[in-house]
Amino acid sequence: MADTLFSPTKLGAIEIANRFVMAPLTRNRAPDLHPTDMTVEYYRQRAGAGLIVTEGTQISPMGQGYAWTPGIYSEEQVAGWKKVTDAVHEAGGKIVAQIWHVGRISVPQLLNGRDPVGPSAISAEAKTFDGEGFVATTTPHALTVEEIAATVEDYRKAARNAQAAGFDGVEIHAANGYLIDQFLRDTSNKREDEYGGSIENRTRFLREVVDAVTEVLGAERVGIRLSPWSNANNVGIDSNTAELFGAVIDFLNTKPMAYVHFVEGQTGGPREWPEDGIETLRAKSKAPYIANNGYDKAMAEAALKEGAAAVAFGKLFIANPDLPKRFAKDAPLNEPNSETFYGGGAQGYTDYPFLDE
Repeated sequence: MADTLFSPTKLGAIEIANRFVMAPLTRNRAPDLHPTDMTVEYYRQRAGAGLIVTEGTQISPMGQGYAWTPGIYSEEQVAGWKKVTDAVHEAGGKIVAQIWHVGRISVPQLLNGRDPVGPSAISAEAKTFDGEGFVATTTPHALTVEEIAATVEDYRKAARNAQAAGFDGVEIHAANGYLIDQFLRDTSNKREDEYGGSIENRTRFLREVVDAVTEVLGAERVGIRLSPWSNANNVGIDSNTAELFGAVIDFLNTKPMAYVHFVEGQTGGPREWPEDGIETLRAKSKAPYIANNGYDKAMAEAALKEGAAAVAFGKLFIANPDLPKRFAKDAPLNEPNSETFYGGGAQGYTDYPFLDE
């Protein structure tokens, strides 16, 4: 029998009931930087996904880049996430925390007056939301070697906290122009020490983070998100993307990772990349592959036939908490309201209708 979207499978040690993955989706509804009762309901409603990947969850106060995003570094945050994981598990679902550091995609007003950090003191010349409006990101402080080591420990602590909160695993956010991605690319990393220059050096931070997180959870409960040909947050396209990300995959292949999750093309945009680019990296990876970016039902079924382990859906899960049931019945889909994607309350968050039983 061919695999379908409704077939169970395993992503490392994580057994999932179907091949639907709820993609990580920033919703800016954590005014005190921890999950609320509304967060609990939001994820509980979507527990019919085989796997939920949470919104990006900052590993430290310095990891925050947008207003009202939750963290996973305090006892209060861990307690809030425990309510989420309990609700998802009681509803029969599985959930991993996407652990996140935005690096230079931030502003001092979100960081207690401190400058953002990055591999090099180069502004992204991007925009972020500070709670009052969209503002230009500022020039980051280039992390010292000692500060890099401390940041790796923040990832390790985030993994421990995710474990304490009852998550089934974590996804390391290494995509979309955030801190790990900034270290990877020669457009944003101009360092001349052991973390810059050669591909081996520019992948060092990623390797250290993966080592730290997998030491806590075991590699079979750790996934990673990559976006090789995305220019999200003005990170720029590396001068040798295929070789760079080939080296990343070679390293990941030394561990029994739960999965590798690719943004195929531009994040939230065109599915464009050099001929055979994504395909070659995907074939190279030993870990289960999660496909992502603009998938509908037909595209998802085709991806599974081509060897993907699962398919991530973003906006479709925002508007359709019962997306697997709708696909199973070929039922009409709710249309997402983009005006309620970021910030606000229950409207556009927990009030999308379910199919009538």
